[in-house]
Amino acid sequence: MLKERLQNKEFLFGPFVNLCHPAVLEIAGFAGFDFAIIDTEHGEISTDRAVEMVRAAKLAGISPVVRVYGNQPELISKALDIGADAVQIPQVSSREEAEAAVYAAKFSPEGGRGANRYVRAARYSAMDKAAYFRKANQETAVIVQVEGKAGLDRLADIITVPGIDVLFIGPYDLSASLGIPGQVEHPLIMEAMHRTIQLARQAGVAIGFFVDDAVSAVKWKKAGVQYISFAADVGLLYNAFRQSVAIFREE
Repeated sequence: MLKERLQNKEFLFGPFVNLCHPAVLEIAGFAGFDFAIIDTEHGEISTDRAVEMVRAAKLAGISPVVRVYGNQPELISKALDIGADAVQIPQVSSREEAEAAVYAAKFSPEGGRGANRYVRAARYSAMDKAAYFRKANQETAVIVQVEGKAGLDRLADIITVPGIDVLFIGPYDLSASLGIPGQVEHPLIMEAMHRTIQLARQAGVAIGFFVDDAVSAVKWKKAGVQYISFAADVGLLYNAFRQSVAIFREE
């Protein structure tokens, strides 16, 4: 499980997935990625497609993460009900918002997630109900994204919220918030990341970061970033196609 691997201090690597097809998750798993982020915030992936993608991920041995499109209890609960190993919540800017995300992702007594065992995550009621609610709280991960200056200024408060497994820095939105859109290697972004890594070590929370290429992934791994998201399926496919066409045209 993703959460267990994070607790074991493993370094995990996986792409965002925007293409609405289960085969993409299978291919990512067969390629050796640790997780894939099913991105319902951007793109066209609906819940009925996301559940098929979660199934495919499990069969291919890769952890499915669902990024919801808002910090809303019904979206967070739905992502976990369909069997995601983790839910990733965008645009968290305060301690209160982080607490709300954790509350929505946890069953009582740790939170207020709606209790329904007739869902895929509980094997459609095949699991013992008490065991399901307990295991869900223990095994599913909560990933909160800090993507703006307001969240950056409140990192010390956000990162100490109980129940957060990964604090994820979104570099592109953060660069826009800081007035340097797209400059994800800018010193301001680098400073923010290194400060976040130090705070995370003190709080015992894993840090996540997005990278565009594998070389950057290695750099951040060496810096202590455990959860590294890598580009997106559409960009990786486009680049592979473009490189092949370029080779053909040069001949």
